[in-house]
Amino acid sequence: VQLVESGGGLVQTGGSLRLSCAVSGFTFDDYVIGWFRQVPGKEREGVACISKRHEDTYYSRSVKGRFTMSTDIAKSTVYLEMTNLKPDDTAVYYCAADRAHDQTHSIMVVTKCPSLAFRSWGHGTQVTVSS
Repeated sequence: VQLVESGGGLVQTGGSLRLSCAVSGFTFDDYVIGWFRQVPGKEREGVACISKRHEDTYYSRSVKGRFTMSTDIAKSTVYLEMTNLKPDDTAVYYCAADRAHDQTHSIMVVTKCPSLAFRSWGHGTQVTVSS
């Protein structure tokens, strides 16, 4: 499984960015996928997670209504569309994936989006929002 993020950069408050995660080595129908972010000194935060077959999507309270996660199976790419960006959104953003283990795992992914539910990770892309 390989995941490669791109699309990060510097943007002003209120601006938008679209992150991309090119994936390979797995079938979307069998995997859960997530976007996470981390700032130095803080734990990695689950931003958005999607169940296998894309039946359910979780968004953290801090981004709900502003971020949208989507997938393009034909392009083997996962996106995170970010709008109305704020300085608090500044972080390194990571894409992650794992095979959907069982119902417990799937429920955990779409209700809490925890980083421990994912074993494959990209290297991250920096997003900086200036005030």
